[in-house]
Amino acid sequence: MPHYLVKGETPKKRHTVFEKPAGGLYAEEVVSSEGFSDLYSIVYHLNPPTKVLKIDTPIDVTPKIAISKNLQSRALKGFNIHPEEDYISSRKTVMLNDDIQIILASPKKSMTDYFFKNAHADEMIFVHRGSGIFNTVYGELPFKEGDHIVIPRGTVYQFQFNNEDNRLFIVESYSPLRFPKRYLNSEGQLLEHAPFYQRDIKTPGKLITHDKHGDFLIKIKAQDTIFGYHYEHHPFDAIGWDGYHYPYAISIYDFEPLTGRIHQPPPVHQTFETANFVTCAFVPRLYDYHPKAIPAPYHHSNIDSDEVLYYVDGDFMSRNNIEKGQITLHPMGLPHGPHPGAIERSIGKKETREYAVMVDTFKPLKLTTEALQIEDPDYYKSWLG
Repeated sequence: MPHYLVKGETPKKRHTVFEKPAGGLYAEEVVSSEGFSDLYSIVYHLNPPTKVLKIDTPIDVTPKIAISKNLQSRALKGFNIHPEEDYISSRKTVMLNDDIQIILASPKKSMTDYFFKNAHADEMIFVHRGSGIFNTVYGELPFKEGDHIVIPRGTVYQFQFNNEDNRLFIVESYSPLRFPKRYLNSEGQLLEHAPFYQRDIKTPGKLITHDKHGDFLIKIKAQDTIFGYHYEHHPFDAIGWDGYHYPYAISIYDFEPLTGRIHQPPPVHQTFETANFVTCAFVPRLYDYHPKAIPAPYHHSNIDSDEVLYYVDGDFMSRNNIEKGQITLHPMGLPHGPHPGAIERSIGKKETREYAVMVDTFKPLKLTTEALQIEDPDYYKSWLG
């Protein structure tokens, strides 16, 4: 988990009088998860975070399901999702179940006239292309290509992009995203065998207190609906905060791969876990060094998980004809494995230069109409040779 942080000004004791220099009190907000039983932060605002001017008519954004019962290996060409000006409208859900939505987005413009909050889901946003500043009440978080931005639910945020060429792979999770338990000691510190360390965690930096009043629109996603809330003051009005609950980022380029004499299973590549799915990062690494090792993965029957792979860069050693931004889905109940020739090609090779993000869900995934628009319909035949 992220470590304890304190930014800006806070009183010596929580839940005590904290006076403004000109008179009056700062507004204390406890932002907590799992009631009061898990991670939390305490934020001190210039204004109470409850001053709502008006609420817009809700907008239904429920994904349209095209295939609710899938037992076919599929491939989607993610870069065929067309860029759109607006961040929210650019978000296209391609797969989902009751625990997760997998989303592709290609926004061209920064969020200048509104803010966004996901009220019911944590988000992991993998930045395939793009860079800029991720702004929240906790401060500025610079991001660039390769970053996994982890956003706790309920966090109001605003993307500031440096250019128009942005490609995002987004995971919405209805359970909290955590580091794998086997990476942590009893105090929550990352252990020596973990493939990343606390130094690799990018946390919010510069805290800018926005003392502005007017009409500030926050578009809130809840129950597959966008609710437009207009607040009387700027949402990033914190004078200070402290705690463990805040957005952070980890780069795929800082992930240190674990290798062995023979082929290692996907859990060695794990980045995050939830009660309902896990995520992994495949990165350049030395191949297995047993004299008779086969570096390519063996055929695998994933009997209780759907495997989603998002291809980022490099020549993915187990697949043929893979493009950047492509997504493959190998559903539970079917074996999958290397494409024809991949096993033979891998023998004797010393390393791979691939990058990919994997999501394994413990319930079957449904496909949306957006997914079918970018699908390679013959992918399931690609093992014929």
